[in-house]
Amino acid sequence: MTMSMQEISDRFEIQDLLVAYSYAIDSQNWDALDDVFTPDAFIDYSEFGGGSGDLPATKKFLAMAMPNFSSFQHMVATSKITLNGDEAEGATICHNPMVIDKGDGETHVFFCGLWYLDKFVRTPDGWRIKERIEKKSYMHNVPPDFAVPE
Repeated sequence: MTMSMQEISDRFEIQDLLVAYSYAIDSQNWDALDDVFTPDAFIDYSEFGGGSGDLPATKKFLAMAMPNFSSFQHMVATSKITLNGDEAEGATICHNPMVIDKGDGETHVFFCGLWYLDKFVRTPDGWRIKERIEKKSYMHNVPPDFAVPE
C-alpha cells in the first residue's frame, strides 16, 4: 500500500498525539491534555473503575486519582490507525506499571494492560482525540485491597 505524503504526515501527527498523552499523564501535567483532546471530547476510564465524561471532568479525576500512586508509566505501542479524511480511528496498546507506596520504604507494583480506542479529528490546531475509551486487556498483581479513589 502506497501512502501519500499527507497520509504519512497524518499518521506521524497522530502518533505524536498518543505520545503527548502519555507524557502529560506521567508528568501529571493535566493542562497539557488541552493539546491532546478536543474541548468537547468524551473520555471513558470506567473499565478500570475510573470516571467518564468530558475533558474538564477527566482532568479533575486525574488530578485526584493519580497522586495516589508513587510512580507509573503509560507505554503505548502497536497503533492501528484508519484514516478517513479529517477523521480517523485508532486502537493502541498501553502497558502501564503502577506503583503504590505502602510506607516504610515498601512499594507494590502492579500492571494494567489496555487498549485505547480512539476517534481523532483534524482541527485548525492539528489532530486531536475527540473520543477515548479504555478497554481492559489484563491486570496483574493488583493488591487485594486496591480501589480507585473516589
